[in-house]
Amino acid sequence: MKHDKAQNPPGATPGHPRVQGEGDYEAARHYRKDVEQFVESGKVDEAMRKAAPRNDDEARQMEKAEKAGKARSKGEDPALRKGTGTKH
Repeated sequence: MKHDKAQNPPGATPGHPRVQGEGDYEAARHYRKDVEQFVESGKVDEAMRKAAPRNDDEARQMEKAEKAGKARSKGEDPALRKGTGTKH
Protein backbone atom coordinates (compact mmCIF):
# COMPACT_ATOMS: atom_id res chain seq x y z
CA MET A 1 0.00 0.00 0.00
CA LYS A 2 1.42 3.39 -1.00
CA HIS A 3 1.31 6.24 1.52
CA ASP A 4 1.05 9.78 0.20
CA LYS A 5 2.81 12.63 1.96
CA ALA A 6 0.53 14.58 4.29
CA GLN A 7 -0.90 17.67 2.69
CA ASN A 8 -0.58 21.08 4.26
CA PRO A 9 -3.89 22.45 5.50
CA PRO A 10 -5.75 24.92 3.27
CA GLY A 11 -4.20 28.38 3.51
CA ALA A 12 -0.78 27.10 4.60
CA THR A 13 2.21 28.70 2.95
CA PRO A 14 3.66 26.41 0.25
CA GLY A 15 7.02 25.04 1.31
CA HIS A 16 6.30 25.85 4.94
CA PRO A 17 5.09 22.58 6.47
CA ARG A 18 2.91 22.68 9.55
CA VAL A 19 3.43 19.72 11.81
CA GLN A 20 0.16 18.36 13.12
CA GLY A 21 -0.39 15.65 15.68
CA GLU A 22 2.59 16.24 17.92
CA GLY A 23 2.28 19.98 17.47
CA ASP A 24 2.23 22.97 15.22
CA TYR A 25 5.56 24.75 15.55
CA GLU A 26 4.21 28.14 14.54
CA ALA A 27 1.33 27.91 17.03
CA ALA A 28 3.79 26.90 19.76
CA ARG A 29 5.95 29.96 19.03
CA HIS A 30 2.90 32.24 19.17
CA TYR A 31 1.79 30.65 22.45
CA ARG A 32 5.23 31.04 24.05
CA LYS A 33 5.39 34.68 22.92
CA ASP A 34 1.92 35.40 24.34
CA VAL A 35 2.78 33.74 27.66
CA GLU A 36 6.02 35.73 27.95
CA GLN A 37 4.16 38.97 27.22
CA PHE A 38 1.51 38.13 29.82
CA VAL A 39 4.12 37.36 32.48
CA GLU A 40 6.01 40.56 31.68
CA SER A 41 2.77 42.60 31.80
CA GLY A 42 2.59 42.25 35.58
CA LYS A 43 -0.99 40.94 35.45
CA VAL A 44 -0.23 37.43 36.76
CA ASP A 45 -1.09 38.19 40.40
CA GLU A 46 -4.38 39.82 39.39
CA ALA A 47 -5.31 36.83 37.21
CA MET A 48 -4.40 34.47 40.03
CA ARG A 49 -6.67 36.33 42.45
CA LYS A 50 -9.54 36.28 39.93
CA ALA A 51 -9.10 32.52 39.42
CA ALA A 52 -9.17 31.72 43.14
CA PRO A 53 -12.32 30.04 44.48
CA ARG A 54 -14.87 32.57 45.74
CA ASN A 55 -16.29 30.33 48.47
CA ASP A 56 -15.92 26.92 50.14
CA ASP A 57 -18.34 25.23 47.71
CA GLU A 58 -16.40 26.45 44.69
CA ALA A 59 -13.13 25.36 46.34
CA ARG A 60 -14.55 21.84 46.83
CA GLN A 61 -15.72 21.74 43.19
CA MET A 62 -12.27 22.80 41.98
CA GLU A 63 -10.59 20.18 44.17
CA LYS A 64 -12.96 17.49 42.86
CA ALA A 65 -12.20 18.51 39.26
CA GLU A 66 -8.46 18.44 39.96
CA LYS A 67 -8.70 14.94 41.46
CA ALA A 68 -10.71 13.73 38.45
CA GLY A 69 -8.06 15.08 36.10
CA LYS A 70 -5.22 13.53 38.08
CA ALA A 71 -7.00 10.17 38.18
CA ARG A 72 -6.39 9.83 34.43
CA SER A 73 -2.80 11.04 34.64
CA LYS A 74 0.17 8.76 34.11
CA GLY A 75 2.00 10.80 36.73
CA GLU A 76 4.62 13.48 36.66
CA ASP A 77 7.49 13.17 34.20
CA PRO A 78 10.44 11.85 36.27
CA ALA A 79 12.81 14.02 34.23
CA LEU A 80 11.21 17.10 35.78
CA ARG A 81 12.18 15.97 39.28
CA LYS A 82 15.77 15.28 38.23
CA GLY A 83 16.11 18.75 36.72
CA THR A 84 16.84 17.28 33.30
CA GLY A 85 14.96 17.53 30.06
CA THR A 86 13.77 20.57 28.21
CA LYS A 87 13.61 24.00 29.76
CA HIS A 88 10.07 25.28 30.27
